[in-house]
Amino acid sequence: MKIVDIRKLSTTELAAETTKLKEEIAELKRHIYMGDNQNVRAVRNKRKDLARMLTVLSEQLVKEAK
Repeated sequence: MKIVDIRKLSTTELAAETTKLKEEIAELKRHIYMGDNQNVRAVRNKRKDLARMLTVLSEQLVKEAK
């Protein structure tokens, strides 16, 4: 997901998306360990998306606190 798209989301949408991404990452890791999925790079991309979302979420929370 692009940073421009992430910045358009509200804080509640970001919180929901982060939990969804965490579940997807766990599911991908489970499939990799079981040998069902060979695409290890997908986990890396999902983790980067999660980091972007958490960064934007923290920025928005700081702005709301002021």
